[in-house]
Amino acid sequence: MRKLLLLAVVTVLAVAVGSAAAKTVVVTITKAGYVPSSISIAQGDTVQFTNADTVVHQVTFKSTTGVTCAPSPLVLQPAANGSCTFANAGTYTYSDPNAKGNTFRGTVTVAAAPASLSLAAKPVLVIYGGSSVLSGRLSTATSGDNVDILAQGCGAPSATKAATVQTTTGGSYTASVKPLLNTAYTAKSKALTSTAVTVRVRPRLRLGKVAPHRYTLRVTAAASFAGKYASFQRYNATTRRWVAVRTVLLKANATGVAPTVVTSASFRSTAKTGLRVRVTLGQAQVGGCYAPGLSNTILA
Repeated sequence: MRKLLLLAVVTVLAVAVGSAAAKTVVVTITKAGYVPSSISIAQGDTVQFTNADTVVHQVTFKSTTGVTCAPSPLVLQPAANGSCTFANAGTYTYSDPNAKGNTFRGTVTVAAAPASLSLAAKPVLVIYGGSSVLSGRLSTATSGDNVDILAQGCGAPSATKAATVQTTTGGSYTASVKPLLNTAYTAKSKALTSTAVTVRVRPRLRLGKVAPHRYTLRVTAAASFAGKYASFQRYNATTRRWVAVRTVLLKANATGVAPTVVTSASFRSTAKTGLRVRVTLGQAQVGGCYAPGLSNTILA
């Protein structure tokens, strides 16, 4: 019996030490009762019950609110095991209704998980002028709490407040943002701060055909790309690849309204009529504060 009890204790210690988060804790059912009979876990963790006895045992919780067990009911044949996951914080007592004695009574104390604030963005890549929806949840699930959305644009020394929204049912919140360039967003509510998410921005490229073999390109962003080179490309249906035809030098354009800056180009190309053509603006040309640009596709 001593060896069995020692084995059970070692098993519990191995599970607890093996993972700093202690996702699963083992309780062994022996002839003498539960080992250990009292355990402490975190909200969302699992307790595994292993029947090391030679007879059938049942584990019954006095309160089952937030407790999910498998199998259900938790009836364990010799050498079998089952598990229960605890979604809510609190103290849960359990027993074996078919066994006598206090050794077949146990307690699971579930500590509340640390409060947290999540944040996600969709989409994470937008074209200049487009919007991204930020969403997240306050783990306390409270509604009516203020959540500040902080934005730090590429090259900015610090983040600034972009919006303040309130949590709704379940602690959820959403906010729509329209970044001018690659921007890192965080959410903050009281002492809680989310991890950062970055929304990347492509310059808006608009390719047009004004006459046979004559084209215009208009690039809008919150930065000038004058002096940069775009790549005019045609589609090769045989190889199913885009092929560079020529480079196009971008020049300043006075039509932009702050914060929008326009750069443009007018150029010629002998690309065969009827071919699909487009323009790209590579990473080396847009720099580190924008994602590579891609225009609409038209027919030559």
